[in-house]
Amino acid sequence: MAVVGGKSAASFSVIKRSLSLRSVLSGGRRSAQEGRLVTRASHPLRTHRHPAFVCFSCQDSMSETLRTCYAYLNQTSRSFAAVIQALDGELRHAVCIFYLVLRALDTVEDDMSIPLEKKVPLLQDFHMFLYQPEWSFSESREKDRQVLEDFPTISVEFRNLGQEYRDVISDICHRMGVGMAEFLEKKVSSMKEWDKYCHYVAGLVGIGLSRLFSASQLEDAEVGRDTELANSMGLFLQKTNIIRDYLEDQQEGRAFWPQEAWSQFASRLEDFASPQHLSSALSCLNLLVTDALHHVPDVIAYLSRLRNQSVFNFCAIPQVMAIATLSACYNNPQVFQGVVKIRKGQAVTLMMQATNMGAVQSIIAQYSQEILQKVSAADPSREKTLRILSLIHEKSLSPAALSSRAHHISPVYVSAAMLLAALSWQYMNAAAGQPPGGADMQGH
Repeated sequence: MAVVGGKSAASFSVIKRSLSLRSVLSGGRRSAQEGRLVTRASHPLRTHRHPAFVCFSCQDSMSETLRTCYAYLNQTSRSFAAVIQALDGELRHAVCIFYLVLRALDTVEDDMSIPLEKKVPLLQDFHMFLYQPEWSFSESREKDRQVLEDFPTISVEFRNLGQEYRDVISDICHRMGVGMAEFLEKKVSSMKEWDKYCHYVAGLVGIGLSRLFSASQLEDAEVGRDTELANSMGLFLQKTNIIRDYLEDQQEGRAFWPQEAWSQFASRLEDFASPQHLSSALSCLNLLVTDALHHVPDVIAYLSRLRNQSVFNFCAIPQVMAIATLSACYNNPQVFQGVVKIRKGQAVTLMMQATNMGAVQSIIAQYSQEILQKVSAADPSREKTLRILSLIHEKSLSPAALSSRAHHISPVYVSAAMLLAALSWQYMNAAAGQPPGGADMQGH
């Protein structure tokens, strides 16, 4: 739960490279200034429009400004725009605008040409611009600057949303802007600060998305109220990106790994890129993977609560991508020598499979077992790793989670998953020529 700017996602990553969506949204780029990632039943499933018609069948009923917003969505979130647009009903528009607002905020944060004395108040006050019809910003040099230059188009559609959606988006924008300003000149030193940083850039996206899900009434109110689980959804995606992108960030002069972790094994973080320090590098890598894995039980608990199929797909896909990526990274020297990516065919398979809780739990169990088989007897984090893997194994077999959602998936959802996989395959082939980090699982 992907995602916007910085080392975040998602899309949840969907929004960040975070949104995610800052993955589910969470998705994106990292700031060179401070290294943030730019970086989500027993009840019947509700009806849902086939994704093939999501964008196109409703174009005539959209306002010109809303059509422009979807155009910006497709321009700034290439891989997960399809997932956002597959959401049901008015939630689709709310998440689209949420993404674009956070993308605009991230664009300010990422722009190295904006002096700090101007950037800090911009970030802190950004939520207020949502209610200023004429506000725009034309001084950015970032590639996504159109969302700032044409912010009135986005803000008018924000004001067209229901009050329940506006309150969520404005609140998250405010809290995220304040957090971004805090970490502009502050390095992440302790593990506690790492969690705090990831909360600002990705956990808040997960919390905001969850509140939007509940506000739409497609999900129970408890989904939006349980901020701890929603925060874990974002942190899992964010930490996975930070771990995977060690070498790329080092080459670009950025440092994301928390000092409390790497200082146990080296005097400088950049030492891990040297072959003579490989053993120490792997020890630190495995420590951080183990830390990220502690969010997986929360991910299982969160997903097991979801009732709406489109929301489930939206949240589950980035999470299974993340655990597959962590499995590929664990104890892998390639993290310090090149780029670690899951295969395109593997990614498409995960997208097609992650449509129900039983399948998601099986995927989590599979990759947890792969990590278990790679745990070294000499690894300093061995005992902690084995404990969390044992807990994940227990949760992945939990009948409570399996019975919390209906297992029957209608043909329309199977075809929806196949369509999404096909779109993703096209995207990944198109992106194959991009430099490392140009696109990732959180949808930027």
